[in-house]
Amino acid sequence: MARYTASLEEELQAFGFNVRVEMVDKAVESAVQSAFLKANTRNELLVIEAGEELTGQVEAGQVLKVKIEVDTDPPPGFSTQTRYLLQPIPFAVRSYSLPDLFAGKMHALLFRKWKNRVKGRDWYDLVWYAANHPQLHLAHLEQRMRQTGHWSGEKPLSFTSFRDLLFETIDRLDVNQARKDVAPFVKDQQQLALWSHDFFRDVASRIQCNE
Repeated sequence: MARYTASLEEELQAFGFNVRVEMVDKAVESAVQSAFLKANTRNELLVIEAGEELTGQVEAGQVLKVKIEVDTDPPPGFSTQTRYLLQPIPFAVRSYSLPDLFAGKMHALLFRKWKNRVKGRDWYDLVWYAANHPQLHLAHLEQRMRQTGHWSGEKPLSFTSFRDLLFETIDRLDVNQARKDVAPFVKDQQQLALWSHDFFRDVASRIQCNE
């Protein structure tokens, strides 16, 4: 993990931030958690303390904690793209393609386990993808499911099987709990007013799968 955090520390210090790395201790290790796609993920916190020279951007003395997660065993079958950003300085970053990112989000939505909690942010993201980038890479989703033991059949994951699984998950969803989870992060609460089982079925029907 040091090879990732060292570069981050160096760049942030160049902008006047005082940073240090803290390891994140997992409170519970269980078979359920290890079945999730973060089973082979390294977690750390990058703690940033703003100095006086950064007043106006970040309050002096303010401490920010940024969670860093590195998947040490990503499933195969994905593609990447290089994007160029110009702020705060020109730099390049390689990221998953959007259909593969969507596949990862759907894996989380379908199989993330939080005891009795509902991760409303996953459902919010589903709406965003369906509205903006509805193309999903089904083969990569299958690889994620095979890695975590949620698909073991000899045949590839079909669009019909995926759709049936998603609709079953929607039927089991506690919509009120999902809305409550995401509400603190949404400025316009009217965005959540339409949430219902029928709404999410309609959203799911807009997904386009590239097998």
